[in-house]
Amino acid sequence: MADLIYTPDSDADSISSDVAEFNGILVTTQIPADIEADITAQSESTLQALKDALEKAGSGMDRVMHLTIYLTDMADRPAFNEVYQRFFQKPWPVRAAVGVAALAFPTMRVEVTAMAAKR
Repeated sequence: MADLIYTPDSDADSISSDVAEFNGILVTTQIPADIEADITAQSESTLQALKDALEKAGSGMDRVMHLTIYLTDMADRPAFNEVYQRFFQKPWPVRAAVGVAALAFPTMRVEVTAMAAKR
């Protein structure tokens, strides 16, 4: 039986693992580095954090199977999608965009959760 493997978040105060793995399937949630930035910059830093976390865990953006995008304003979806298309290409991952009332910080506009296969 495969064990669950948790890669700790680099932030010592975090109460979340950076990546969890089971049987070659990775799960991770990422947020923007600068929560005061506009939606484009927040999207870029969130997807870059996702890329970094997956690569560190032995995967990559081309191995993402599912992505859930949380947006505090669905009007930000086109801006997110523009950035998204710089990080992903066909075949596109399965994805869902979810409008939420709020995220962890008042000015945070995007958060993503991904499921990816390990290489």
